[in-house]
Amino acid sequence: MPPRFRDLKRFIEKTGWVLVKQTDHWYFEKVLPDGRILRTKISFALHKEIPASLWQFILKKQLALPDEESFWLGVGGKFKY
Repeated sequence: MPPRFRDLKRFIEKTGWVLVKQTDHWYFEKVLPDGRILRTKISFALHKEIPASLWQFILKKQLALPDEESFWLGVGGKFKY
């Protein structure tokens, strides 16, 4: 089952992303040790599941994670970039 937006927000909070804008969504950025800047946005509808196709895009492109296991480790506060 894909995660919910609340899981994504928890990952962002636990892994040190910075809120840069709050309008129709929350917008976050993370500067990686190698200088890359990651960006993602999170819906205010925290109870909704993230659609599977969108989830794969977020996981690989926006969060730059190798796999879903890394995401769940981050939700639990046990993942560092």
